[in-house]
Amino acid sequence: MEAVITVVGNDKVGILAQVCTACAEANVNVEEVTQRILRGTFAMIMLVDIQHMECSLDELKESILQEVPTMTVHVMHEDIFNSMHRI
Repeated sequence: MEAVITVVGNDKVGILAQVCTACAEANVNVEEVTQRILRGTFAMIMLVDIQHMECSLDELKESILQEVPTMTVHVMHEDIFNSMHRI
């Protein structure tokens, strides 16, 4: 079972580390990460394994927001993500 996490906002040192820390604390395994910095704006998409997650998706999102409070964060179950992006 997987989820997609997106994080967007002003670039600063440590964003990836902070988001990964929140994931690790929730027993969420980061499987894939892509990130870019576009004129000072940080944009990241993560695919994570939530099979052994020890909280809800909403709680995971709140944990991430506590780590990076100035960023826009979305956490979405893979089934919803796939349904939204199906042609």
